[in-house]
Amino acid sequence: MGKNLKEAMKMLEDSQRRTEEENGKKLLSGDIPGPLQGRYENGCAYFHEEEREGLAKICRLAIHSRYEDFVVDGFNVLYNKTPVIYLSAAARPGLGQYLCNQLGLPFPCLCRVPCNTMFGSQHQMDVAFLEKLIKDDIERGKLPLLLVANAGTAAVGHTDKIGRLKELCEQYGIWLHVKGVNLATLALGYVSSSVLAATKCDSMTLTPGPWLGLPAVPAVTLYKHDDPALTLVAGLTSNKPTDKLRALPLWLSLQYLGLDGIVERIKHACQLSQRLQESLKKVNHIKILVEDELSSPVVVFRFFQELPGSDPGLNAIPTPNMAPSAVSQERHSCDALNRWLGEQLKQLVPASGLTVVDLEVEGTCVRFSPLTTAAVLGTRGEDVDQLAACIQSKLPVLTCTLQLREEFKQEVTATAGLLYVDDPNWPGIGVVRYEHANDDKSSLKSDPEGEKIHAGLLKKLNELESDLTFKMGPEYKSMKSCIYIGMASDDIDVSELVETIAVTAREIEENSRLLENMTEVVRKGIQEAQVQLQKANEERLLEEGVLRQIPVVGSVLNWFSPVQASQKGRTFNLTAGSLESTEHTYVYKVQGSGVTPPQTPSGARTKQRLPGQKPFKRSLRGSDAVSETSSVSHIEDLEKMEHLSGGQDASEANSPERHPEAPTPPEAEQTGALQDRAQRLEDDRPQVEEPESLR
Repeated sequence: MGKNLKEAMKMLEDSQRRTEEENGKKLLSGDIPGPLQGRYENGCAYFHEEEREGLAKICRLAIHSRYEDFVVDGFNVLYNKTPVIYLSAAARPGLGQYLCNQLGLPFPCLCRVPCNTMFGSQHQMDVAFLEKLIKDDIERGKLPLLLVANAGTAAVGHTDKIGRLKELCEQYGIWLHVKGVNLATLALGYVSSSVLAATKCDSMTLTPGPWLGLPAVPAVTLYKHDDPALTLVAGLTSNKPTDKLRALPLWLSLQYLGLDGIVERIKHACQLSQRLQESLKKVNHIKILVEDELSSPVVVFRFFQELPGSDPGLNAIPTPNMAPSAVSQERHSCDALNRWLGEQLKQLVPASGLTVVDLEVEGTCVRFSPLTTAAVLGTRGEDVDQLAACIQSKLPVLTCTLQLREEFKQEVTATAGLLYVDDPNWPGIGVVRYEHANDDKSSLKSDPEGEKIHAGLLKKLNELESDLTFKMGPEYKSMKSCIYIGMASDDIDVSELVETIAVTAREIEENSRLLENMTEVVRKGIQEAQVQLQKANEERLLEEGVLRQIPVVGSVLNWFSPVQASQKGRTFNLTAGSLESTEHTYVYKVQGSGVTPPQTPSGARTKQRLPGQKPFKRSLRGSDAVSETSSVSHIEDLEKMEHLSGGQDASEANSPERHPEAPTPPEAEQTGALQDRAQRLEDDRPQVEEPESLR
């Protein structure tokens, strides 16, 4: 009996020992603990600071796995059978060059796989074309080595068809690596089938730091491989304790947040994206690029305007019969407006974390990626609602500006002296440049005279206090100055705006010419006056004689026999540009010009406006948007103002000279009395003639 009890205890201990060994082995080489537990089976982890470093190590591991003699022969093995790494056209820029530099491979080892052009998303890898590329490489004697797929592209967050790509990789023995922001949704209970297929890949790279808002947290590359020797050679494992401490910041952060905290942050980011996406679907003239990705934490949208030859159901995609120039012009205009919209939204809602991206097909777009920004900026649902409201409020400005652009271009082209400048980067109504008389159209260098005229024009336009914004800057692809006209928030009278610019610039040019001519005339007049005064002094010396120039003798001689000399001087008439004698001034004691300078004509069109109406607003006559009572009162006010201005002009033109019996104003009576009193004092003063030398 004791013998049987001893055997039973031994069997129990062996069973317990086997259970503990299985549990330890499962913990070491089984599921990844944490949010991905149960998703990625039999995986190992490599922690690294640089996001691309893990992919470089995986490429080195794939090379050692496919080339058995690589450790002995080195790159001679690669020369006989060149490896090929396949990257998507929507991959992160510079990723292929980084891999070649780290692995010492030539650039021909990279193969760029295009995205779909006819069917499916334009940011997903074309699987059929990829298979054709693989077959062609095999026929050329190359070795398809590794494929990098995207679970959320860097630009718009699209996910490749990972399930189909996995089947293709298994067929040709290619290593499949997956990366992207959508891998964060694997921690959630509901995951899309395209992202869930990433759990069957050979390796993946995760960036929990930006996802959870944790600074100084390393990235993680998960991989499946059974040979520890190859992983050690590839650098994925290390025996150094310092390398093992890389995971310490991430482990502490995950322990602090806990599983529920991690899931809650990722879930909150996805809910913010879905909230904004649902709001933008109700807004006109806004196109969402990621509508099929229901679980994508990235929302990319842009403002668009339906073209005359396009189908509204195609979201302003131009038809084949449209001219390429019209399509390109419309594309550049919408890109500039979307860039302006993104900058405005970033200022109005800074907690949204918006970014402006330039896509190859769609153009300039606005991206909302709360998975990488919400944890840091503290984005809430109220911020998303405010963002949607701001987008709705900016739409009238965008549509109005886009509609007025073509009208502004036509008006400027038809106006003499103005040149329309086509600047694709300016989001406003347009850019205009005034061509002065001395403007060299063939030169692209800066023009000082033109800068002076445009600076004065800018000052005059800003003094009008209109709703438009004006700024001066260099011309697109040139150094000449131009006037940039900003966004229009209301119906603008473009013809009045263009006419005001042309007339004001012309007046500034004429005034500058008049000032230059006057400077030259004054300079010549001063020189002529100096010559005449010198001649007058010589004549006076000849008339008075030499004795009168001696100090003592001249005083005695002037005492006994004063010289009867008249006052001689010169005045310069700015209007006539000539010298005149001052004899008339001393005789009548009044300095008169003789010629009244004409009034400077104003070429600007004076338009009668209602009280409080700003410049460049269209007239309210004939407007159906105004109520009957308000329109009648506004029209009556306009008619009264026009009648009064017309009556004043007519009375001034037809009024005769003042009647002699008409009453004199009080100001005129006071002026006349002062003149009479001054005349009497002048008459009572004794007439003593001083020597001309003392004068």
